[in-house]
Amino acid sequence: HVQLVESGGGSVQTGGSLTLSCALSGYTTKTYCMGWFRQAPGRGREGVTAIESDGTTSLADSVKGRFTISQDKAKNTLYLQMNNLRPDDSAMYYCAAMPGPPDMGWASANEYRYWGQGTQVTVS
Repeated sequence: HVQLVESGGGSVQTGGSLTLSCALSGYTTKTYCMGWFRQAPGRGREGVTAIESDGTTSLADSVKGRFTISQDKAKNTLYLQMNNLRPDDSAMYYCAAMPGPPDMGWASANEYRYWGQGTQVTVS
């Protein structure tokens, strides 16, 4: 039973920082892609960043230079470090995982098999 549990969301002021965590359990595939997505009210789910099992990372243009994805394989935890936050970063943030590398691109939400419940980030 695969489970992803996000934490670390909250409310910050513009320019502030937050670190989101995603604890992964029950997932043993050696080849994978894990990503962070976000969804604001009235908008579709947007790919923010992803990391593959070989260490390849991808970032949406809107967060380049501000967000960093990382993982601690020993702790089975995915992180999203978010700096210089802006009001348009406000959204529910989800972590997701898929076995193997992405076929249609890391930002294609339909490719991800497993999802967390989300954690809210509000920037004002």
